[in-house]
Amino acid sequence: MKLSLLVAAMMAFALSACSKEEPAPAPVEQVAPTEQPAAVEEAKEEAAAAAEEAKEDAADAVDAAKESAAAAVEAAKEGAADAVEAAKEGAANAVEAAKEGAAATSDAVKDAMPK
Repeated sequence: MKLSLLVAAMMAFALSACSKEEPAPAPVEQVAPTEQPAAVEEAKEEAAAAAEEAKEDAADAVDAAKESAAAAVEAAKEGAADAVEAAKEGAANAVEAAKEGAAATSDAVKDAMPK
């Protein structure tokens, strides 16, 4: 019997706790945006100045890279021109050596022929 009274008391307590309504929260008033402090404005200006300086530095870096690339292309052209000139000289020397070798062979064949 004690157990049934305890269960009934617990049920009554649970029902009373669950049936209570909580008051609605108080409405939050919208606060009008205030003017930004001078420190925030100053920080924005400093950030804008830093961004502008970064843009200028990037432009300078791009210009330097373009100049370096142009110098490298010019050096490659000069190197290629020197290589072509050396190849021409080598080919001319090879032709001259072939002519001399052919002349020497011709002379040797003429000397070896019975008269």
